[in-house]
Amino acid sequence: MTQISDLLPLLIPIIVLELILVITALIHIFRHKTYRFGNRVLWVVLVLCFQLIGPVVYFIFGRGDD
Repeated sequence: MTQISDLLPLLIPIIVLELILVITALIHIFRHKTYRFGNRVLWVVLVLCFQLIGPVVYFIFGRGDD
């Protein structure tokens, strides 16, 4: 059975990527007032609850025209 320390080299880049996506999405959400679908509260909840998928969905479907 593998130890968590054996998986750290794989997990650390995934965690860093996830944090970068969430922070970037939240910064964009709070700086812009227009969205293609939904409102600010919806996108913040979606990005925070579905941390790996939420930011990707926001950048594909939610981000309005700048």
